[in-house]
Amino acid sequence: MNNSPSPPGLVLLVTTVAAFCTAFANSSVAIALPLIGTEFQLGGVALNWVVTSFVLASSILVMPMGRLGDLYGRQRIFLWGAILYGIGSTASFLAPGAAWLLAARAFTGIGAAMIFGTATAVLVAAYPPAQRGRVLGINVAMVYFGLSAGPSLGGLITQTWGWRSLFAVHFALALVVILTMVLRLRGNDKEHRDGGFDLVGSALFAGGLSLLLLGVSSLPSLGGVGMAIGGTVVLGLFWFFESRTKNPILPVTLFTKNPVFAYSNIAALISYAATFAVAFFLALYLEVVRDLSPAQAGLILIAQPLIQAAFSPLTGRLSDKVSPRLLASLGMGVTTAGLAALAFLDASTPLGWVLGALVLLGLGFALFSSPNTNAIMGSVEKRDLGIASATVSTMRSVGMMLSMGMALVLLSLLLGQQGVSRATADAFLIAQRWAFGISAVLCAAGILASQARGNPRREPPAASPHSSETR
Repeated sequence: MNNSPSPPGLVLLVTTVAAFCTAFANSSVAIALPLIGTEFQLGGVALNWVVTSFVLASSILVMPMGRLGDLYGRQRIFLWGAILYGIGSTASFLAPGAAWLLAARAFTGIGAAMIFGTATAVLVAAYPPAQRGRVLGINVAMVYFGLSAGPSLGGLITQTWGWRSLFAVHFALALVVILTMVLRLRGNDKEHRDGGFDLVGSALFAGGLSLLLLGVSSLPSLGGVGMAIGGTVVLGLFWFFESRTKNPILPVTLFTKNPVFAYSNIAALISYAATFAVAFFLALYLEVVRDLSPAQAGLILIAQPLIQAAFSPLTGRLSDKVSPRLLASLGMGVTTAGLAALAFLDASTPLGWVLGALVLLGLGFALFSSPNTNAIMGSVEKRDLGIASATVSTMRSVGMMLSMGMALVLLSLLLGQQGVSRATADAFLIAQRWAFGISAVLCAAGILASQARGNPRREPPAASPHSSETR
C-alpha cells in the first residue's frame, strides 16, 4: 500500500458490506442449526457451540486486534480479517463432521475479531468529523439490515439449497470486501507509536473474558457462577496490569481521564444488556403463549430491526449537528419506554401493543447507537481509534451475554427444569415481566450514564508522529 489516502466512498463500501456480512452470518446460522444437528447428529449443547465458538473467538480477540491495527495498520488487519473470515466460511461449507465445523467456526471468529476491532476505526479515519455521524449511521443501518435479513433470507437459502449454501454466501460477501480492498484501496493507516504488543495483557483479557462469557452462559449453575466470578477476578488483574504496563492493549486512562469515552461505553454496555434478550423472550411469548406460527412471529419481530435500519442513517447525520449526548440520551429514554411497555404483557395483550413497543425499541436504539458510537470515536485521538473501535465491540459482546445470562437465571428460578410450554405459560409470563422490568430500570440508569458523559470535542487533536505515552 502506498501512503496516499483511500477513497472514502470505497472505505464506506467495504466496511458496510463487512457489517452486513457479519450480522447476516450471526442471525442466519441460527436458522440452519436444526439441519446441522440432524446431519451431524448433534445434541443441544454441542449444537450451541456452532454459535458459541464463533462468538467466543471474536469477543476475546477483538481488543488485541484493535491494538494491532493501531500498531501495524487498521486496513491491513481489516483485510486479513476478511481473508480469514472467507477461509473459515469455506471450511465451514466443506465440513465433513462436527469437530471440523466447530473449528472452522472458531477460525471464522478470529477473522471477525480482526474486522470488529478495526472496521469502525477504518471508517471514521476516512471521513472528516462533520461527516462521521452520517457514515456511522449508514454502517449501523447495514448491521440491522443484516440482522433482519438473516432469519428470512437465511431461511429461504437454507430451505432451497441446504445449510452449507449459507457459508457459500458468507464467502461471497467476504470476497467482495477482499477484492475491493486489494484492487482499489490504498494508504498506510498505522499510527507511529513506540513499543510492542502486550502479550500478557492480551492473555489476561482473553482468559478473563472467556471465563466470564462461559460462566454467564452457564448460569445459574454453580459452575457457571464460579466461572463468572473467576472471569471477573482475572479481568480485574488485567485492569491492574494495564494501568502499570508501558504499552497496554487498553490504556486505562481512556476510562479514568476521558469521561466521554468512559460513560459512552458504559451506556453501550447497559443498552445491549437491557435489550438483547428481547427477541428471545418475545419469540417464546408469541409462539408458545400466543400460539402464533414461527413465520407470523417473525413478521412481528422484524419490526424492531427494520425501524433501526430505517432511522439509523438519519440519527447518525443528526449527531454531526446535534450533541450526541442529547440524541443518545433521548434514545435511551425511548428504549426505556418500549421495555416498560413490554413489562405489562399478558396472555391477552393486543398484538398491536407488542408491535408498538417494538417500534419504540427500534426508534430508541436508532437514536442511541450511531450517536453514541460517534461520541466514542470522537473522544479519542487518531492513534487510539483502533482501541476505541475494539472497545465498542467488546461492550456489545459482553452486554449481549449479560442479557442472555439474566434471561437464563430468571427462567431457571421460575420454571426450574421445565421447558417453556403452554403448561408453564403463567410462570414464563412472570419471568418475562421481571426481565423487561429489570431491563427498563437498567435503561433508565443508562440515561444517567449518557448524560454524565459531557460532550466530545469535534476534532480530536492529531498525535505527534514520534510521540509515545506511558499509561
